[in-house]
Amino acid sequence: MKFIFEDESFSFEALRAAGYATYSGAELGEVLVTCRQVPEGDEQAWSAEWAATAERVEAIGRTALAAGHKVSAREALLRASNYYRTADFYRRDDPVNDAESARLSAASRKTFADAAELFDFPARPVRIPFEDTTLPGYLFLVDDSGAPRPTVVYHGGYDSTLEEDYLALAAGALRRGYHVLAFDGPGQGSALREQGIHFRPDWEAAVTPVVDYALTLPEVDANRIVLIGTSLGGYLAARAAAFEHRLASCVLHDGVYDVHEAFHQLSLGDADISRDGLAKVSTQTRWAVLNGLWTFGVDSAKELVEATKSYTMQGIADRISCPTLVLEAEADQFFKGQPEQIHDALTCPKELFVFAENEGGGEHCHEGALALWHQRAFDWLDGVLAN
Repeated sequence: MKFIFEDESFSFEALRAAGYATYSGAELGEVLVTCRQVPEGDEQAWSAEWAATAERVEAIGRTALAAGHKVSAREALLRASNYYRTADFYRRDDPVNDAESARLSAASRKTFADAAELFDFPARPVRIPFEDTTLPGYLFLVDDSGAPRPTVVYHGGYDSTLEEDYLALAAGALRRGYHVLAFDGPGQGSALREQGIHFRPDWEAAVTPVVDYALTLPEVDANRIVLIGTSLGGYLAARAAAFEHRLASCVLHDGVYDVHEAFHQLSLGDADISRDGLAKVSTQTRWAVLNGLWTFGVDSAKELVEATKSYTMQGIADRISCPTLVLEAEADQFFKGQPEQIHDALTCPKELFVFAENEGGGEHCHEGALALWHQRAFDWLDGVLAN
């Protein structure tokens, strides 16, 4: 699905940013006027133009807040948070030492935190005990009644942030009566940027402490905890569910069987490709490698590809016991064919939902079709939890 740009990666990321309009996280006109200032494949212009839009929209929110316009402030700050995240997306040459990347990331977190204080429902920042430190999270509650409700434990994937998690999942869950406990795990968001914690294949090491924490909360129905993971999180959630058996259900958004297979298909040529050599490959491949060097904590493309070998459900998929929904995008450019692989390997109660290109849901993780995938996934969950 081409959206504004010919460059496949730019097209997808623009669609991703625009898709959050479903939950007041974007305005189509703002997306269009930003993107028309960005030449094809120009990552510096991408960052600069999205940052300028984010700053302009944040100013709208700050002015509205000062004047006591709560709804206007909340909506503008939500959009600004999404745009700051988008501005930072391609800044992966040296994110550890990139002051502008750090500024954009901090601004995305701050604008979201300020928007969350204006929500009409409780949205609590939390720190979840994890090994000898903590993981950052948000507890989003349907209301302040304290009544136990079904609760989604949610995490993103290869490049998600905790703040994006609200737009990507929590907003739709809350409307349907689900609490959400979202978190940044190893390799994600501020757990990576602020704490230096890198990805690990044994994702149950992250999810089990989150479930432990959830069970201390009076608002959480202990018998109706659902785990959902997005993108690379489709592997991570499956891996966790194979070892964490207090889950009532699991949703793989979308299904991933073998992460190494996806990296192998990047067509890097020389597996030890240098940073200079990355200039010759596609935007998508270059970003995937540079982001991986940072998030996996490795020094070369060869090490990155090697590190992904541990990220497989081979030999452990049959350990998942809870009902599991596997989602698939017909035109997925990252994990094509893998949802069927993991679905076939499951021995638990299971279903596979395929989102077609001609209905607007065919892109990776159904970007641009938030309402559609939320409708199908939560309608399925309603039935599973009712039984």
